[in-house]
Amino acid sequence: MRTRPLKVALLGCGVVGSEVARIMTTTSDDLAARVGAPVELAGIAVRRAGRPRPGVPEHLLTTDAEALVARDDIDVVVEVVGGIEPSKHLILKAFENGASVVSANKALLAQDGAELHAAAERAGVDLYYEAAVAGAIPLIRPLRESLAGDKVNRVLGIVNGTTNFILDKMDTSGAGYSEALEEATALGYAEADPTADVEGFDAAAKAAILAGIAFHTRVTAAEVYREGITEVTAADIASAKAMGCVVKLLAICERSADGESVTARVHPAMIPLSHPLASVREAYNAVFVEAEAAGRLMFYGPGAGGSPTASAVLGDLVAVCRNKLNGATGPADSVYTQLPARTMDEVVTRYHVSLDVDDRAGVLAQVASVFAEHGVSIDTVRQQGRDGDASLVVVTHRATDAALSATVDKLRALDSVRDVASIMRVEGE
Repeated sequence: MRTRPLKVALLGCGVVGSEVARIMTTTSDDLAARVGAPVELAGIAVRRAGRPRPGVPEHLLTTDAEALVARDDIDVVVEVVGGIEPSKHLILKAFENGASVVSANKALLAQDGAELHAAAERAGVDLYYEAAVAGAIPLIRPLRESLAGDKVNRVLGIVNGTTNFILDKMDTSGAGYSEALEEATALGYAEADPTADVEGFDAAAKAAILAGIAFHTRVTAAEVYREGITEVTAADIASAKAMGCVVKLLAICERSADGESVTARVHPAMIPLSHPLASVREAYNAVFVEAEAAGRLMFYGPGAGGSPTASAVLGDLVAVCRNKLNGATGPADSVYTQLPARTMDEVVTRYHVSLDVDDRAGVLAQVASVFAEHGVSIDTVRQQGRDGDASLVVVTHRATDAALSATVDKLRALDSVRDVASIMRVEGE
């Protein structure tokens, strides 16, 4: 074993960073045995040095992150700060100084992954980011390495624990969205400002990363169609139950049938109770990968939290340190296909449409004719009426988003349709 230690700079000491520091300091002998050399935490960059951080060596704290990454003796920089800046600047500075980087920054990788990968390749160093998607679940490395000889056609999964917790509570307890969010916040599953989670931004960034790796192309967060869960109602949950389904926020990345394009989207969807994703409860994550030779693979586990995310960070750290010892780097960014991303208007899926209509003869025929006029065939219809009011639930066969949008616009113009109460996609069949 080499006696000179590999030195690590840690950027950020919040929930994840403090766990990384704790594990590194308490399991240093094991890490050294696994890497083949001692791994030393050389410094921890924080915004405010005076805050109490139990278990974190105080003498390692510094507020000068730039000076820390510029040190000549730093071999690896671990970035768990999040956000775009100053994280991007610090990572690029680390590359310039010959340090490899382990990051958990999904937003930065989804926006500027191309620039970061190019900078790492120029510098001859590693950029690893297993912790950026699905917490402790090994997913990035299996896609990038284990399935490198296969052709991945689809990635479908639950990649945000906060929204899964909220939707699960709405389904199991009958709570409304606001009540379920309040419980998630009280338990620490939701941030004080939950926008990134509940509006789908977090899941969209992860979808961009997954699509890029799975399909060997470049996909940014801006190219991912995004809907959050804030408009999901108790009535939507009840309708799903009536169909033998449950509502989940899904990230879906697909290669087109002709292989010439890809789509990446995040939105709530009804999935059958028979689908394995339907049983993913609480704040857990699960991802299906569909490959031509391997078939369907499912990855399941805790998708967030300090310890689970730190586990993924440490796994990358061990891999990067081994590469440093061997004078090598891991797999480079693979974007040889350069497939364009299609818009949501071109995506074909099924839909659940709930309408408030007049309870009188001929309304169903009117509605059915509008669907037929736009080439959207109907699978099932359920109608309930009382005292002049009625609800009409239509489930379609597969249609494009553009065709469904045109259908809904025409439905809203009918005198017999009082409101289009909700529209939700149906997946997982």
